[in-house]
Amino acid sequence: MQLQTASVSDAGGRSRNEDAYGQWRQGALFVSVVADGAGGHGGGDTASRIAVATVIGELTRVAAASGVALTGANLLRVLLRANDAIVDAQEHDRELAQMRSTAALLGIDRDTGMAAWAHCGDTRLYCFRRGATVVQTQDHSLVQSMIDANLLDTRDARGHPRRNVLFSALGTADDLSIAASDDPFPVADGDAFLLCTDGFWEYLDESAMIAAIGRAQTPADWLDVMVTHLRENARPNHDNFTASAVWIGDASQTTILQMPAE
Repeated sequence: MQLQTASVSDAGGRSRNEDAYGQWRQGALFVSVVADGAGGHGGGDTASRIAVATVIGELTRVAAASGVALTGANLLRVLLRANDAIVDAQEHDRELAQMRSTAALLGIDRDTGMAAWAHCGDTRLYCFRRGATVVQTQDHSLVQSMIDANLLDTRDARGHPRRNVLFSALGTADDLSIAASDDPFPVADGDAFLLCTDGFWEYLDESAMIAAIGRAQTPADWLDVMVTHLRENARPNHDNFTASAVWIGDASQTTILQMPAE
């Protein structure tokens, strides 16, 4: 199975970039992680870096000890370990006591052709196939709860004044919610995965993400098209943004299969 990746991370209109991202590979196994930190006194960037470093370190440790299966349940456990690491760091530095991080984690086993994921907060994972959204994680947020209760239309979520209120984030000792995929998800040639922070998806709805695939030859091109759209539509002082793209199969398959219907 051919797998192509690209990533972008930018401070946006802010003085500090509190996002982080990383990748882990071992043999046929691949994992991508994106995190978005929050907290005063530099705590946000510390929390997101701890989250990414812990994910990669935990995968390496488990793989060396007994091998790792990239299931949703196992990826959830990896994010729980990242949560513990952030809580430990909070306890050792009073200035970092309020730091938190969201995170999204994608795992792909190229031998079995299966994918799994886990996430916490409002950093999202998407999978686009044949011009449609076949996977979209649901945010742990006030706005998502309003959508679920039919109190808010999805179209109004990105501009809601309380869109940044989260119900769960890593760095929480109690009442932590982490969601993970259930059954193994079979990937197909032409699938395009996207992991991105809220500073990225806030200015790009899903139709724009899909349309951008039709203008790209590589995952890096795809991100470039979307970042151009983001910059054209973003407000002054807009948030940091980070995105990682993962394409399955060669570029021609992804471009042809992902073109939206006319």
